[in-house]
Amino acid sequence: MLKLGAFYRQDPNNEVKLALDGRLSGDFKPDLILITSSFTYWYKPVWDSVSRCRALFPDAKIIVGGIYASLMPEHCKQSGCDEVFVGIHNEAEICSPAYDLLSECEFQIIHTSRGCFRQCPYCGVWKIEKNVTYKNSILREIKSKHIVFYDNNLLANPNIERILSEIAFERKKGRSIHCESQCGIDARLLKKETATQLKEAGFINMRIAWGWSYNDWNVVKESLDLLHSCGFRKKDLYVFMIYNWEVSFSEMEKKRLKCWEWQVQIADCRYRPLDQTVDNYDPKLEQTSEDYFIHRNWTDLMIKEFRKNVRRQNICVRHGFPFCSKGLERNRFDKELSFKLRTMKPSEVKALS
Repeated sequence: MLKLGAFYRQDPNNEVKLALDGRLSGDFKPDLILITSSFTYWYKPVWDSVSRCRALFPDAKIIVGGIYASLMPEHCKQSGCDEVFVGIHNEAEICSPAYDLLSECEFQIIHTSRGCFRQCPYCGVWKIEKNVTYKNSILREIKSKHIVFYDNNLLANPNIERILSEIAFERKKGRSIHCESQCGIDARLLKKETATQLKEAGFINMRIAWGWSYNDWNVVKESLDLLHSCGFRKKDLYVFMIYNWEVSFSEMEKKRLKCWEWQVQIADCRYRPLDQTVDNYDPKLEQTSEDYFIHRNWTDLMIKEFRKNVRRQNICVRHGFPFCSKGLERNRFDKELSFKLRTMKPSEVKALS
């Protein structure tokens, strides 16, 4: 949206405003209203925004774009908008985002690439961003101390080493910058040199993608070992995994336990189909596929059990606990007892209780 704002402001006759809550104040009466959308199961707020804008500004043209609009344009059209925009606005894409439209922003989003050659069936990026494109530099784009890369496959960019070198050089000059990748790093593309550059570029919360079978564990471990050897702490590393998917609950549990063996955290993602419009998932309730999508290989109980196991395991990895304990997590014990419990095996603690 900020890129679109910058694009339309190129014409000095245009006045552009950003309404984060879907509301415009004052006497501003737009001729054109652009509404973005996120995932398909969050379509209702989009429809509400269209309805509200239509009532307030009946003469304005309303266009909806974004993820939901691109994946389900016919469904989106039923919102009452005038037009559905599918894909990427190529002219706006080359504009620098108009960050001044925000009152404050603690980070900035950058793409070094669009699209992905992997074309995983559970991902919609390659369907929306059909043309794979790469940048060879982002130096002039850097405005913030905190950069979040939204590339679907960051290391697939053939110019990624140059881009990481740019960031590392700026940091060496004293510029305070740290980075992270929203998506998991492709383990098959990670090399020793790249791992070193990621550290020098100030990356944090590194995520290695493990989307498929347990049999790929050795590739994942090699990548984690590479990152650890370059200075990343194990407990600050994540393995990105999709559950409620083709990989069964029992196999996902084997993958989870491997992460425990490696003492790294898990960034888990519950799978929803790309055309799913309903998601009333509630971790506290017993539910059915009428409430949210449950894969044929999974059950509601399995989904919630896996999520609970991941949460508990992550707490243990982060804090160095040998077992899950609410008492340790919430600092209910004095320092001496807390230290003693951390060094004991679960069976020893159970015997004490």
